[in-house]
Amino acid sequence: MAFKFEILYKSKENYARLGRIDTPHGCIDTPAFMPVGTQATVKSLTPEDLCDLGVQIILANTYHLYLRPGHEVISRLGGLHRFMHWNGPILTDSGGYQVFSLAKLRRISDHGVTFQSHIDGSRHILTPENAIEIQQALGSDIMMCLDECTAYPATHAECQRSLNLSSDWARRCKHSHRPACHCEARAGRKGRSALFGIVQGGMFKDLRAQGVKALTDIGFDGYAVGGVSVGEPKQEMLDVAAFTLPLLPGSVPRYVMGVGAPEDLVEMVCLGADMFDCVMPTRNSRNGQLFVSAGAINICNARYRDDEGPVEAGCPCYTCRNYSRAYLRHLFMAKELLAYRLNTIHNINYFMTLMSKMRDAISRGRFERFKKDFYAQRSLMPDA
Repeated sequence: MAFKFEILYKSKENYARLGRIDTPHGCIDTPAFMPVGTQATVKSLTPEDLCDLGVQIILANTYHLYLRPGHEVISRLGGLHRFMHWNGPILTDSGGYQVFSLAKLRRISDHGVTFQSHIDGSRHILTPENAIEIQQALGSDIMMCLDECTAYPATHAECQRSLNLSSDWARRCKHSHRPACHCEARAGRKGRSALFGIVQGGMFKDLRAQGVKALTDIGFDGYAVGGVSVGEPKQEMLDVAAFTLPLLPGSVPRYVMGVGAPEDLVEMVCLGADMFDCVMPTRNSRNGQLFVSAGAINICNARYRDDEGPVEAGCPCYTCRNYSRAYLRHLFMAKELLAYRLNTIHNINYFMTLMSKMRDAISRGRFERFKKDFYAQRSLMPDA
């Protein structure tokens, strides 16, 4: 099955849109949230858990899988889907962000990035060409171009240099992207993988416009807004997204990378974004923060010591159907592994339910009503 994106409904109230992505490993209803499976696993959950929770696509991390166990190993074992027993779509990032954030030492050149592994200090080089080769060996359904992740804050000159480099790397990634290559076949590919370009440019609108022009001139199966949710003020993030998303082609998926706070998802869907990923639901689970319609609760709080109620009344997830806040607090305070699993089940369910409600609201032409109710429950309104 070829990669395909279809828009099913466009909101008349804002830029929100309902869509469907077809991939060789199944369909994705958009707007969609992708749980992060860094090491070929969404921490503490099985693929069966993910299916039960309504997850349609996950994100896997190229950098980590390249270092351990190695993309050649995964390819020899039948590809990432078979390796991790996940039959649904997989998006792999390029590994660029992890190189810039985790590598002990790194040197950037026009050719690529030379870095030392954060695991054992071994030296490696990541280029646009081998970033594509690694992802093809993994056999993912959607691959990302290698880009340079610009830190925040950064000057206009720094962002211009980074944008120029990322645009050149995107051209090289596109040139290296050969459908149905031998490594994809070895990895159990069922059809053509898609390749997304990533728009950089920092917080500067003129550079974001340059980035969109450079990538659309090359042509990709989808486009991502990168370099947001990296420490900038919330309003700057929303302003950059509001400026950039309408510039992207409307006929392909629009992906905002690394954004996951519930209120940010709602705002980004309003702006026309189709795809998201973030470690927030899983990482916050391991820190004891559980998402509810009113915001979030910290399960370690002493007020829950004798609380017989579920995390959230009416929540249909396995955790809420079977366990009390008091029990979850006990597990968390005792550092029992079951705490992380039960917390993660609830948080992933919250995010999947949020996306489902947004898709339903778009299809009914009631997204603004949904948005108003969402903020009323949380007793806050978005920044002016």
